Amino acid sequence: MDFLSESILNYSRKFSSSQNKILKELERETQYKILMPRMLSGHLMGAFLQFISKIIKPTYILEIGTYTGYSAICLASGLQKDGELHTIEINQELEDFASKYFKKAKLHNKIKMHIGNAKDIIPKLTHIFDIIFIDADKKNYCLYYEIALKKIKKGGFIIIDNVLWSGKVLEKAKTHDIETKEIQKLNQKIAEDDRVENLLLPLRDGIMICKVL
Repeated sequence: MDFLSESILNYSRKFSSSQNKILKELERETQYKILMPRMLSGHLMGAFLQFISKIIKPTYILEIGTYTGYSAICLASGLQKDGELHTIEINQELEDFASKYFKKAKLHNKIKMHIGNAKDIIPKLTHIFDIIFIDADKKNYCLYYEIALKKIKKGGFIIIDNVLWSGKVLEKAKTHDIETKEIQKLNQKIAEDDRVENLLLPLRDGIMICKVL
């Protein structure tokens, strides 16, 4: 990220509503204790997800890729009173960390965490979701997108993170760069998909929003 982009991001953070105490603590502890802390959604992306959720007021949300729980807490803030967020994380070592913050945020009764492979877990979930947020392993993005389309209601929203992939999508992917190739394939797929209306926003590492028709 160049200086101008970083300066713009810092300015945007400064003039956006601040993180609450729990999210600040979660971000700080993630930075200190967890591998690859840049995977955290962070202030701007979290605020965006929170806004979307509060506008839609969903009953059911599915998140593919929990990490330390930041985005789950942001998304869950807009749930209906009887709503649920189901979040899937393949790394069992992150379960206790995320669960601790769900409790601190007083959302542990609304957030259901599943540990394992999303490809195995999602077909077993009985809900039809209002929002599905995809932020997991990039090599399976096209598969997750197709799975999401089967589990979301008409008029629902699929949100996908990292679709600019640090700008790598602008160039021809290297032979063994499976992640970049997959994201490029996904972006093209969505752009040509008459099942959705979509918008790609250059927010942080790129976020794709699809409204299911």
